[in-house]
Amino acid sequence: MVSPIDADKTVVLGAIAHGGACVARLPGDGGGRVVFVRGGIPGERVRIGLTDTSRQSWWRGVVIEVIDASPDRVSPPCPVAGVCGGCDWQHIGLRRQRELKAQIVVEQLQRLGQVDWPELVVEPVPGDCDGLAWRTRMRYQVSGQAIGLRAWGSHDLVETPAGGCPLVAPGGPGDDTVASLIAGFGAEQVGVTIASSGWTVWLPDGKTVCGDEVVTQHATGRDFHVRADGFWQVHPGAADALSGAVMAMLQPKPGASATDLYCGAGLFSAALADAKVQVLGVEADASAVALARINVPEAKFITSRVERARIGASSIVVLDPPRAGAGRGVIKRIASANPTAIAYVACDPASLARDTATLLACHYRLTALAAFDVFPMTAHVETVALFETE
Repeated sequence: MVSPIDADKTVVLGAIAHGGACVARLPGDGGGRVVFVRGGIPGERVRIGLTDTSRQSWWRGVVIEVIDASPDRVSPPCPVAGVCGGCDWQHIGLRRQRELKAQIVVEQLQRLGQVDWPELVVEPVPGDCDGLAWRTRMRYQVSGQAIGLRAWGSHDLVETPAGGCPLVAPGGPGDDTVASLIAGFGAEQVGVTIASSGWTVWLPDGKTVCGDEVVTQHATGRDFHVRADGFWQVHPGAADALSGAVMAMLQPKPGASATDLYCGAGLFSAALADAKVQVLGVEADASAVALARINVPEAKFITSRVERARIGASSIVVLDPPRAGAGRGVIKRIASANPTAIAYVACDPASLARDTATLLACHYRLTALAAFDVFPMTAHVETVALFETE
């Protein structure tokens, strides 16, 4: 665990930053050195401990004591919140969490994407009322008979509390069950997937300890076959929310052509196919492509890295890239195919903003933006952006 280097600094916390920390300035330090502070809420006066002073331009810190608390400060529902690295914001009321996430998206788009978006509301996803009991995929650290998550900023194990992590969705195995199932494997990590069809415990090498290697997830009126250790939206309401947003923005006409990049097991391909759109899905994971062909037999799929795939002439492009974003090269290749509409699903606001700047340079404009609280109690947020030709 990260121990404070110096715990004798009192600051007033400023705006929220990408990553979930508040920006503060140390008084009397040449105009104020920037410190990114965990565990606070903008506007609070707090005493902080410095945890990283290795950089010349900015440091990191953590709240040690709250002197003047925000009205949005709440008691965390988990006893290891703030120590465990699985959550960022259990100390913040859910309404305020969503306001802060909206601020992060808007700030990143302005700073990195050169886009001013006047107002954004981060919406809850279907079935979410209190921000708890939503994680259908967990990757635990293992130490002997103990399982838990890594401490923030370190590899130290923080055991899950009695009753388990409060973010885990119902219907899965208890921590004691997981620990007993993997006893003797010598594993340092273990994954748990909770699906519509049941739960699976698996190891990082893909070996299934208990349950099915391929599980079934129900979304958008379909059953999707997905590898237990493969990609699927972690919040049970996310698949419907994101698919609905993509289709509401695109409003495709029957017979239109679409390319679904980073298509995974075919979630967005299915929504497009249901709208009678001709779909080509592109995905690097061959096992995901094999399942996508079962999940969406009306569409065509190819196994290829998006960077190498031939992006044909489609009127619509949907992409859901990994956290790092699509990148300049892929964005330019998409733009060169001249689609009239691009629906971009992003789990990182900075990556979306950087790719937005590239799309603007390729004569596209951002015409619609939606955001969803797919990861409550964390600083993460999912966005859906629509780009259209100028």
